[in-house]
Amino acid sequence: MTATESLVRAAEEHSAHNYHPLPVVVATADGAWMTDVEGRRYLDLLAGYSALNFGHCNRRLIEAAKAQLDRVTLTSRAFHHDRFAAFCAALAELCGMEMVLPMNTGVEAVETAVKTARKWGYRVKGVPSEMAKIVVAGNNFHGRTTTVISFSTDPEARADFGPYTPGFEIVPYGDLTALRSALTENTVAVLLEPIQGEAGVLVPPAGYLPAVRELTRERNVLFVADEIQSGLGRTGRTFACEHEGVVPDVYVLGKALGGGIVPVSAVVSSAAVLGVFRPGEHGSTFGGNPLACAVALEVIAMLRSGEYQARAAELGAHLHRELAGLTASGRATAVRGRGLWAGVDIAPAYGTAREVSEKLMDRGVLVKDTHGSTIRIAPPLVIAKEDLDWGLDQLRAVLDA
Repeated sequence: MTATESLVRAAEEHSAHNYHPLPVVVATADGAWMTDVEGRRYLDLLAGYSALNFGHCNRRLIEAAKAQLDRVTLTSRAFHHDRFAAFCAALAELCGMEMVLPMNTGVEAVETAVKTARKWGYRVKGVPSEMAKIVVAGNNFHGRTTTVISFSTDPEARADFGPYTPGFEIVPYGDLTALRSALTENTVAVLLEPIQGEAGVLVPPAGYLPAVRELTRERNVLFVADEIQSGLGRTGRTFACEHEGVVPDVYVLGKALGGGIVPVSAVVSSAAVLGVFRPGEHGSTFGGNPLACAVALEVIAMLRSGEYQARAAELGAHLHRELAGLTASGRATAVRGRGLWAGVDIAPAYGTAREVSEKLMDRGVLVKDTHGSTIRIAPPLVIAKEDLDWGLDQLRAVLDA
């Protein structure tokens, strides 16, 4: 039995089977490459669902983490620490906002945004108690807590986890007419992904996001943009909303904010919105801890340079030009995305997305399937062009075989 087989078997025996990972066991990683316990190298074209936008073991981020590890890692919010104010100020400035509420995981930030919108609705908009409603989009993915799956349309995420949290209305993604009809006096927020990641990297119709922005402003409703996967450089801009010239009322951030080192998430908004909280009404022991702030501050400094956004735009244009050949040849039925982010629908004759992912793994390339026929491609933004081209060559070879 190989080391990989032994470790996979041990994982199967001693962990809950809530994931179906590819049978590769990573031991080390650097940049866009990972090495398994057998010493075999793999090109990472997933980047931790955008958590690794700056690559594995980015030296600048590792050094920031190491320096903080020798000072203080956790205080809880019971006390102040010397990195917190700088982090909040820097992130607010990056977003063009005023206030930050830090958490840890992406879904914690989504839950925080839900609570924020409801409290704003009651305290500011004047919605009657217990009547607040949030409008969301079908095929969304905002996480897997009980409240969040309550407005999911994915049967796998919902089945056997009820009763579900009320207060949400689901409309088709990209359908402005349906959204307009769903808004009432009790609507406090519209929560959307500017690009739906888990659904297969679905980009909304041109003009949809600006129309949502205009409609929510007219109806005194918060526009909450979940940029956990799409934000922080992935699409070629700092935020995916920027492609349509849209600034939401609330940004929900995570994944890349922690630099692939520690989980860091945040809700970022105006003082008028986040100012509704009073001490004790919401919190997290690890949210905004010194280590998280130190790493995130370095991430923000890197994004300020614009280098990573520009790289994602340039390489992303190349990626989509190359992938267009798959649809032209009939090997893919559709390719969607923006920047260094793509969803590729594999033509049925060429196998399922899981089968394609496994064959790519055999060739040293790691991607992930979703919804049966779609593979997602989201390499670290630091990937070399020649490495990206090599990975795409492997995809073509798998489909040609």
